[in-house]
Amino acid sequence: MPASQRATVRTSKGTIVFQLLVNEAPGSVASFVELTRQGFYNGKTIHRVVPNFVAQGGCPRGDGWGSTDYNIRSEFADLRYGEGAVGLASAGKDTESCQWFITHSPTPHLDGRYTIFAQVVSGMDVVSRLEIGDRIERVDLGQ
Repeated sequence: MPASQRATVRTSKGTIVFQLLVNEAPGSVASFVELTRQGFYNGKTIHRVVPNFVAQGGCPRGDGWGSTDYNIRSEFADLRYGEGAVGLASAGKDTESCQWFITHSPTPHLDGRYTIFAQVVSGMDVVSRLEIGDRIERVDLGQ
């Protein structure tokens, strides 16, 4: 997978583009890419929004309690949660699955606790407008 791999997230509020951090979180990126190729995220909702903190989606149940039937190992590279960092939600070390979140602003208390697997490179204005119940219409992979 090229280090320049991007994902385009089309939501009911607009488009967000992620730069996938292949070198820093290879297992997490591989899982996200495989789920994307399967169409897993298409039609899911944004189920959690905390203003000035995060917008979260990717839950198969739509309530924050769903996951895939496998977990991913945590990958803690030397990265920091700044504006537009994309992290994997977890219930503790090595419990990551399919849910991801985007930070609205720097959130240093998340550093080293949640895997960062991507960075928003365009569409932060869309991220800031996301509300609970907004749809992830589809996710596409591209350069």
